[in-house]
Amino acid sequence: MTIARTAIIAGNWKMNFGPKQAASFTSNILPTLGKITRANPHVLSIICPPAISLAAVHEVMEAMPAPHIELGAQNMYFEEKGAFTGEISPEMVKELCTTVILGHSERRGYFHENDELVNKKVLAALNHGLRPIICVGENLAQYESGKTHSFIETQIQHSLANLDATQAKQIVIAYEPIWAIGTGKAATAEGANQVIHFIRHTYTAMYGQTAADTIHILYGGSVTGANIADFIAYADIDGALIGGSSIKSDFAEILQKTANLYQS
Repeated sequence: MTIARTAIIAGNWKMNFGPKQAASFTSNILPTLGKITRANPHVLSIICPPAISLAAVHEVMEAMPAPHIELGAQNMYFEEKGAFTGEISPEMVKELCTTVILGHSERRGYFHENDELVNKKVLAALNHGLRPIICVGENLAQYESGKTHSFIETQIQHSLANLDATQAKQIVIAYEPIWAIGTGKAATAEGANQVIHFIRHTYTAMYGQTAADTIHILYGGSVTGANIADFIAYADIDGALIGGSSIKSDFAEILQKTANLYQS
């Protein structure tokens, strides 16, 4: 395939693995992941443990350096410091991570995060040199009633407002249809590509063609080693945000199949 953008395979561990388990799992899987990324510089892997396990995983990664494998957080607050019990700041995240997931549907749904809050977090991440992965996606009712495009357009316009020209090229968007997260029911590759193409079109209207061509847009939602190649065969899909499969050996298979398609 023609390589225009680096492929990104990010793993969201969600609420799994405390520090000891996270360190053990990382030690076991990192040599395999590193072998894959070392052979193909066009593929980047980002692993995102729970906040309490970031330091433990960072220590393992420091002891077992592997190219093109980075550490990411699952969330952060937009304030730099203060009386915000239970939150972590951009500066705290930056000490260990390059990347932060923002606006995941579970954050939006369970913890009532809206587009305006996500936007504040996006701007804070960018202002502190972090790469934000911003999640968007529709629920089953919106999908079945044909409101996917209108809903996601609103999410993009509000969650990614007020970026400057440089910032507009530094983000990653993850399209995760809520009805396909953890259900075992993935969108079709063609359907995912249509939505991701629409996301890039929407972003073009906001920040111009160059920015839209530069950013990465990932698919997420019941991605496995068996179906990853179907998704990334489309030029608009630049990789995947992996949930359940990211804490299994399947994650290495997903990364390997991605690397196979991105051979230079």
